[in-house]
Amino acid sequence: MGLFSKLKSGLKKTRDAVVGQIDSMLKSFTKIDEELFEELEELLVMGDVGVVTATKICDELRVRVKQKGIKDPSLIMDEIAELSAEMLSGDNEMVLNTKPSVILVIGVNGVGKTTSIGKLASYYRKQGKRVTLAAADTFRAAAIDQLKIWADRAGADIVAQGEGSDPAAVVFDAISSAKAKGSDLVIVDTAGRLHNKKHLMDELAKIRRVIDRELPDADKEFLLVLDATTGQNAVNQASEFAKATGISGIILTKLDGTAKGGVVLAVKDVLGISVKFIGVGEKVDDLQPFDPLEFSKALFTKEE
Repeated sequence: MGLFSKLKSGLKKTRDAVVGQIDSMLKSFTKIDEELFEELEELLVMGDVGVVTATKICDELRVRVKQKGIKDPSLIMDEIAELSAEMLSGDNEMVLNTKPSVILVIGVNGVGKTTSIGKLASYYRKQGKRVTLAAADTFRAAAIDQLKIWADRAGADIVAQGEGSDPAAVVFDAISSAKAKGSDLVIVDTAGRLHNKKHLMDELAKIRRVIDRELPDADKEFLLVLDATTGQNAVNQASEFAKATGISGIILTKLDGTAKGGVVLAVKDVLGISVKFIGVGEKVDDLQPFDPLEFSKALFTKEE
């Protein structure tokens, strides 16, 4: 199965639930009027696009319909797809040009953080990069063990200490090892945390200070892992994390298991944070770099 086919398959629940309803609604109208836009806005909100973003989409569609002289309601779906791609574009590419570069991964427990790191390691190993994993989630022995399994699968190096070790010390050791071995990339796992747990946020700040001190000129990506199945709660989570610590991008997991894929639009529109990777399945290569055009095409292309 090609990448686009996987993406389309992974978005099936959202497409069936949200886009299917929009398509049916548009077919029920013989003309484009205010009632159509009101129903469209309601369906977008129900699809976890969020009130603010749904309103913005409909306002822009009103303008485009008028400018282009569109009379046929069925043509609106193409306009939504085009607008969606535009809204999602910008800063989707990972910037990892230095040797080594660093990816620091954060998120609450249960969102698929450690699994996403394993899949990231595999993705970059397949590009020929040497990858060092830092097992800095020292609160859970299971997280360290899980990361070791992923490192073995991906052919990545790993630096780990025992449960309860100082996470910042693990990161220091991982960076030292990466420098010595000529690694291209250091990926750091961190303890699952809530934005309002001060000691954990302080610990995260300490980790970031170590990275900045040891690799001051390195390219760094700070990625927040969000679970798409939580819908608008994912947006709230991202908002709170963004206030507490800088985030350069989002990894959105479990898109294949939810009809709430519209949350991708809300994350970018409301928070201005770009999605860098999306998870559309359980397999190692089901974590894909996010392509706004391909995503919108896969989401809004109706089934034949």
